[in-house]
Amino acid sequence: MPMKTLFLNPPSFEHFDAGAGSRWPASREIESYWYPVWLCYPAAMLEGSRVLDAPPHHVSWAQTVEIAKDYDLVVLFTSTPGFENDVKIAEELKAAKPSQKIAFVGPHVTVKPNESLMASNAIEWIGRKEFDYAVYEYAQGKDLSQIEGVSYRGPGGEIRHNPDRSQVQDLDALPFVTDVYKRDFQIENYNVPFLLHPYVSFYTTRGCPAQCTFCLWPQTLSGHPWRVRSSDNVVEEVKRCMKMFPQMKEIFFDDDTFNYKKSRTLELCAKLKPLGLTWSCTSRVTTDPETLKAMKDAGCRLMIVGYETGDPQILKNIKKGATLEQARKFTKEAHRLGLIIHGDFIVGLPGETKASIDATIAFAKELDCETIQVSVGHAYPGTEFHQYLTDNSFLTSSLMTDAGGHQLPQMDYPELTKADLMEAVERFYAEYYFRPRTAWRLVRKALSDWNEFKRLAKEAREYMGLRSQRKVFVAETRAHAAAEKVSVN
Repeated sequence: MPMKTLFLNPPSFEHFDAGAGSRWPASREIESYWYPVWLCYPAAMLEGSRVLDAPPHHVSWAQTVEIAKDYDLVVLFTSTPGFENDVKIAEELKAAKPSQKIAFVGPHVTVKPNESLMASNAIEWIGRKEFDYAVYEYAQGKDLSQIEGVSYRGPGGEIRHNPDRSQVQDLDALPFVTDVYKRDFQIENYNVPFLLHPYVSFYTTRGCPAQCTFCLWPQTLSGHPWRVRSSDNVVEEVKRCMKMFPQMKEIFFDDDTFNYKKSRTLELCAKLKPLGLTWSCTSRVTTDPETLKAMKDAGCRLMIVGYETGDPQILKNIKKGATLEQARKFTKEAHRLGLIIHGDFIVGLPGETKASIDATIAFAKELDCETIQVSVGHAYPGTEFHQYLTDNSFLTSSLMTDAGGHQLPQMDYPELTKADLMEAVERFYAEYYFRPRTAWRLVRKALSDWNEFKRLAKEAREYMGLRSQRKVFVAETRAHAAAEKVSVN
């Protein structure tokens, strides 16, 4: 028998998931929870394991410590915003059961293995990059010195880094994460505003060939080489999922880029179509009309699309590999086919100015996606974006969130301060959603379904509360800057 292993996504900010899925490992504007897919792969390999996804199941800190006592190994997935919190809970776990081994995994510890191990003696070892088989081998009794892709303390306390492990190539050999969902989760507890509820999500690929300088996952954890599951393997998990979760309203394919290769997308769509499944996915604006039609015919409902900016130079600065004109044509075709788009935009990317923010807001209104998310650019360690801000002395804060888990700006540009960036996020949302046609679209949606009405009402309350907090942040930041200026003079 392997070590009895608990895979832990620890408690984080109230109503927010600081260890969120592959899109953005920090809190969002409203309460939302993504599946901890990465943890579920090794959990499915190990008999007697459990995945404790504390945030969506509202498991408290004290309850987590009590549950963990029954396990010999805890594998904790951490992120930069939640790392300090996660270190504290690891120390409590260790105090409650001194014999317990604790490993940290995730992008943050991959990039900063030395600093992470030095942060606490409670952390036994770190699984860098793709950690599936490293965790499996350790739980099966293999010595750390013989496991690729781990960092740990040697006998004398010195920190050792074993050679990197090769990326997983045969994705079909991995188990189905949805079996773990059925065993350990209540899928009704997972909510993403623009997805049908309840939903289930998993990956059909790993890695992303795109070179976007701000994107965390391919630069730290999964890499750029694009590896795919066979279409038959994906369809098999889909069918199993449909049987296990009859209450499920849709599946979300949470790949970095689901439809990167046309031939593979068409093949998968041909096999999904007979199932009568409703599904959603990620997409790039470079996807052609034939592929979009095949996706729609096969049951695709919605796409998450990273537009990022309406400024052509910023697109080049971040190596997006797409143009504004491509985005316009893609969006027009998607709307013509009846595909819904959730558009993602970022303020504070390299080259951002007041004029470029205005251009992005205008561009978003022109595209007129069903819903949008506007994020402050977060410079995660290990990304080109972080290096750019550091090299140019623009990175002026290490804080990514406030005490409640809400996103905070980290940079000051020559023309834009932290307060300006936060103000821009609020103005972006207000100008977009308070337009008559957009407001009516949301009202019409709410009136058509009572459950949708309750959900939208809840989200509206959360957003208005966050709006007030943003205004306070802007006022306090401007006041602090003014006081500093007076002090210097």
